[in-house]
Amino acid sequence: MLRFFGTDGIRGVANSELTCELALRVGRATALVLGNEERRPVLIGRDPRLSGQMLEGALLAGITSTGLDAILVDVVPTPAVAFLTKELGCSAGIMISASHNPLQDNGIKVFGSDGFKLSEELEAKVEAWIEHDDVPRPIGGDVGQVIHKGDALELYVQYLKEQVPVDLTGLKLAIDCANGATSAVAARVFQDLGAEVKSFYATPNGVNINHFCGSTYPEKIQSLTRETGADLGFAFDGDGDRIMAVDERGEILNGDQILAIIGLQLLRQNRLPGQKVIATAYSNGGLRKAFVDRGGDVIYAKPGDRFVLESMQSAGCILGGEQSGHIIFLENSTTGDGILSALKLLEMREMEGQSLASLAEAMVVFPQSLINIPVTKKEGWQDNPRIQGVIRQAEKELGPLGRLFVRASGTEPMIRVLGEHPDATVLHACVQRVVQTIEEEQGGSRVS
Repeated sequence: MLRFFGTDGIRGVANSELTCELALRVGRATALVLGNEERRPVLIGRDPRLSGQMLEGALLAGITSTGLDAILVDVVPTPAVAFLTKELGCSAGIMISASHNPLQDNGIKVFGSDGFKLSEELEAKVEAWIEHDDVPRPIGGDVGQVIHKGDALELYVQYLKEQVPVDLTGLKLAIDCANGATSAVAARVFQDLGAEVKSFYATPNGVNINHFCGSTYPEKIQSLTRETGADLGFAFDGDGDRIMAVDERGEILNGDQILAIIGLQLLRQNRLPGQKVIATAYSNGGLRKAFVDRGGDVIYAKPGDRFVLESMQSAGCILGGEQSGHIIFLENSTTGDGILSALKLLEMREMEGQSLASLAEAMVVFPQSLINIPVTKKEGWQDNPRIQGVIRQAEKELGPLGRLFVRASGTEPMIRVLGEHPDATVLHACVQRVVQTIEEEQGGSRVS
């Protein structure tokens, strides 16, 4: 089991769990493991949270202490780091971000030279160097240097417009940038393609990232879309790799519905390899029914975009994602990209000549309840007889039409309980019993 890397890189409270000392060692280890004979540089980007500059400095020290150069691209979305790492021929890319997590958290995501997140095998090698580093250190002119890449964001903007050259003339969009990494780029992409854009939560100051805004608070962009008279709305998270949408009727579209809209269109066009998309256990049962009814299917991966990607590569699929809004278009990108997902939705809308609201009707959403329970400890629940007994009883009551899914978060001190059933009354009764028992046994209070 890995000590530092979780389901999405290394994450923790900045300057407490994720310290500068650890970041320096991560920088050195990444350069030592992924650096190649050509001595190509390591690229570093970050989201706007205050601790990002602190950790950036430590990573720079670690990388350059091995003799490799470091390219700084400053504040950019996570998918831009993945793209730029490959585009600029770097040996690795590092994104400093805790995604949708609150301000005090931060994280380090590492990409290989191909723009993909590291495999668990490579993460294990990086961890080995983090803990045991006895490599001689270069001196004098052999120490690495820092290179500032001022046009990095411009390269990313151009890449997005080339991937989806949709004409948005006459379209009115409202966007919520979560005071995060998309603040300086999202509106520009849509405007360059012809849309009229009203931006909200797009003035990051280092401490307001994800603060009651962004994709984890979709009701905000829902209200703003209606209030401004926009045709559609989009909300991104702090690092720009996930999205929530608001359709023409003012209804929220989550990742499952986005997968359905795009995936079913590809299925109709016979452009979906194997007639399958990848989702996770959190995905609504209505997603699979929509595909099965039309001759396709859904393959389920473990929660986490890295596992979605691994399943996509293993099954030869080009489309996959999570209900939370991580959508991966393998023909266009190596990781989830909120802006790219928005452009793809707009492209499908134009190609089909229908509203997103109409396209979303192809998926009938089953009643679903997801409760996040902050806990004092997220280990041991699997072996707790009282918790397991309540889970078994709930599964019996929900089956065969429904389901229950319980897991500990890979990035936060939480246990997540997801229930699904055609009857909302049965569903909520079962879920509440499980949640109450976990709260009593593991400590904490629920967050819907």
